Amino acid sequence: MGARGFAAIVLAAGKGTRMRSDLPKVLHAIAGRSMLGHVLAAVQEAGATRVDVVIEPGRADVAGEVERQAPGAQVHPQVERLGTAHAALQACAALETGSDVIIAFGDTPLVTAETFRRLSEALSHGAAIAVLAFDAADPKGYGRVLTEGGQVVAIREEKDASEEERRTHLSNAGLMALSGSHALRLLTRIGNDNVAGEYYLTDAVALAVEEGLRVAVVSIDEAEAQGVNDRVQLSVAEAAIQGRLRRAAQLGGATLVAPETVFLAADTVIGRDVVIEPHVVFGPGVRIGDSCLIRAFSHLVECRLERGVDIGPHVRLRGGAVLEEGVHLGNFVELKNAHMHAGSKAAHLTYLGDSEIGARANIGAGTITCNYDGVSKHRTSIGENAFIGSNSAIVAPVTIGAGALIGAGSVIVRDVPADALAVARGRQTTLEGLAKSKRATMLAAKAAKAKTPAP
Repeated sequence: MGARGFAAIVLAAGKGTRMRSDLPKVLHAIAGRSMLGHVLAAVQEAGATRVDVVIEPGRADVAGEVERQAPGAQVHPQVERLGTAHAALQACAALETGSDVIIAFGDTPLVTAETFRRLSEALSHGAAIAVLAFDAADPKGYGRVLTEGGQVVAIREEKDASEEERRTHLSNAGLMALSGSHALRLLTRIGNDNVAGEYYLTDAVALAVEEGLRVAVVSIDEAEAQGVNDRVQLSVAEAAIQGRLRRAAQLGGATLVAPETVFLAADTVIGRDVVIEPHVVFGPGVRIGDSCLIRAFSHLVECRLERGVDIGPHVRLRGGAVLEEGVHLGNFVELKNAHMHAGSKAAHLTYLGDSEIGARANIGAGTITCNYDGVSKHRTSIGENAFIGSNSAIVAPVTIGAGALIGAGSVIVRDVPADALAVARGRQTTLEGLAKSKRATMLAAKAAKAKTPAP
């Protein structure tokens, strides 16, 4: 039997005081995506048919992130913090459907979709509960998964465990899957007779065993089970996810010259035969077509590169940048909301904002589009095969026609027709010999000042 459909309840109500932040813990980002976003992505990829998220009351920011990452998911506030079982019961509507349910946590971003599928499959094989566990090198601080004769009998929180139970290294990863036939009944039976006076989700295990139901263990590596409670653990999780993303890019046909220096976003899409040089950073929303070259020290976010694009080094691509096939950008070029059509190029020292650049147009060094007037943004349109001379300023809104030629050093404030030559700069005046006399006057003044005693 394979995995069957399941509902996912994600508990995301923790304040995360150890993060020392005004931002809710689950909204801290890893690889350009919130921790909560990673968990929601994984459960959806695993096949969740319904997603419910339990959050702290009044957190519109968390609710908004849920809507962005899992449109249609239900959000439930947990007004009182009375434990994990109490939190899960805030999503009672999901439990009442009779579907199998997986209970996950918004601060465990390393758990993969494959692990969620394995939890679901354990239920398909007849278990009433499947718990996620790992063999801890140092189990201190973890709940222990207790077994007798190879069968799970309970999960004991460390502060409630006996000395003998604390010597157990099989540790609870927190996540749990419950059969739809038993989930609501077991969770509502959980009491709070423990040191903390809380309703522990883990107590469902002992209750299931008491009823003669089978409890399965799904084992994972300790690294995957790690939660994030502070900035140090956040950096460890970042490193782990970056490792996964880099490996996936390489196995997908991309060359990362120095993988450890390349930082990817969770949603970065990279084609085949792409070469990425050292110290490149990808923010969210980047798609790279086949056979592109991304040179060192470039930064890309919310942009699209089509086949055969060559950029960098030191290129910055901001939101809305689109580079069609064969576009070339050289060193120290920045684009924002600019569309460069096939074969166009800007070799160096250029800013193109809110612009449309025609096919095979050439943008000379030092060119800028002046797209902001202090109040509003305006667009520049440059036609195909146009040539923009070096050190030109194009003051939007303006249109430069196909095949037009702009003289170097021009400030263009009016439209230029197709195939026209436009030059807009001050007339040069040359006064022979004046430099020599001017220099002598300046040197004499400097010498006189040096001889003047200080007051």
